[in-house]
Amino acid sequence: MYSITKQDMHKIAPIFNGWNKTMIWSCLQGYMGNAWADDIQNPKSAQIIIGDFYFFAGVPNLELVKNIPDNYTSPCILMIPGSDEWEILIEEEYKDNCNKFMRYSFKKELDVFDAQKLKTYVSSLPEEYIIQKIDEEHFNNIRMEQWSKDLCSQFSSYRHYERLGQGFVVTHNSNIVCGASSYTVYDKGIEIEIDTKEEYRRKGLALACASKLILECLNNGIYPSWDSANRASAELAAKLGYHFESEYVTYCVTNSKH
Repeated sequence: MYSITKQDMHKIAPIFNGWNKTMIWSCLQGYMGNAWADDIQNPKSAQIIIGDFYFFAGVPNLELVKNIPDNYTSPCILMIPGSDEWEILIEEEYKDNCNKFMRYSFKKELDVFDAQKLKTYVSSLPEEYIIQKIDEEHFNNIRMEQWSKDLCSQFSSYRHYERLGQGFVVTHNSNIVCGASSYTVYDKGIEIEIDTKEEYRRKGLALACASKLILECLNNGIYPSWDSANRASAELAAKLGYHFESEYVTYCVTNSKH
């Protein structure tokens, strides 16, 4: 098993042909994430790790399935197999420590967003809430809270986020209670992360905040890609204008290194 440098990412790119996952593109394009393969010069199997997500493609390889780097301490690792054979390896290796579920992907269409409707969602936010663009103070506060840290977790610093990221927060009495931000970035696009503090859910905050972020992206020529972990997120995506593409197998693997 070999770690793949940014300069060698093109060698594993063909293994991921046909994957419509922007996080894979983020890694292959050199923005974020890390990759491993069975061979550097002529790889047949590959693994991409970005945030909590582990993607497997090519010829199933047990060594790659076992590869959880020591510095990856997320309690739940989301493993996405590229085939039924990869699924078997994951299930055999992690047995009772993994939970299989379905995630939902959405089509990446440029002209499906109704800007006027999105503006209406933003303006419908109750007056006691304020939407603000993520600044350095927001960035630092976001990373301190367990519920919100994934909004900016893939950026090494605020300067990194300021250069590549996009995002907004909803505040209530000056406290951050909801956010919509770039989980990852790729060429002319972001993968959206939405988080709302538990006691503030079902108040329309995520709808307003996501609408604001999508409008900002469209104004800047950036595509706001969406992927859902559950039906509630999928329903929100549909309301924003996204069209369902497919569901795909994901394993939540308990990380013993956490």
